[in-house]
Amino acid sequence: MDKKVLYMTTIPVGIAINAIGGQIATFLKLPIFLDSIGTVLSGFLLGPVGGALVGFFTNILLGFILDPSYIPFSIVNIVIGLVSGYVAVKHGITLKNSVIVGLVLAIIAPMVGTPIAVYLYGGLVGGGVDLLTAVFLHSGQDIFSSAFLARIPANLVDKLLSCILVYYIIKPFPKDILSELGVKVN
Repeated sequence: MDKKVLYMTTIPVGIAINAIGGQIATFLKLPIFLDSIGTVLSGFLLGPVGGALVGFFTNILLGFILDPSYIPFSIVNIVIGLVSGYVAVKHGITLKNSVIVGLVLAIIAPMVGTPIAVYLYGGLVGGGVDLLTAVFLHSGQDIFSSAFLARIPANLVDKLLSCILVYYIIKPFPKDILSELGVKVN
């Protein structure tokens, strides 16, 4: 399979997975995001640039179609694509590496996303994570701490779930096709 074909098919699929997952989480007011599964998938298959492209285009597209507030958070999704892609290229895709990526993203995503949420939207973005933010606010934390602390458990569950799910999606792919593309899965 040609790398161009993989890009042309994986990027739209990744964007669709992100959009559907994010909308499910928003509709159900889940305290997780589910909007980066396609970014991780693309990062694992295409490397950092492919992952970053999916992250960027997901948020830009959703910003134009649904709500402009998605656009600033494209930075978070780009970082998710870069990190997942970098680890996949440098260390291969294993269950252990997928868990490590999930843990790293659980810290990095709130570090990048909290300032955006606080400075542009007052810390509340209309998702299920706002419930946790309110709990921390009620306990006496300031808005930045509350928004950050609320995002840690949400991202821990979300990013671990996303990375492990993607590992199990990719694992059964034919090894000859994966190796032809330079993807190492164990």
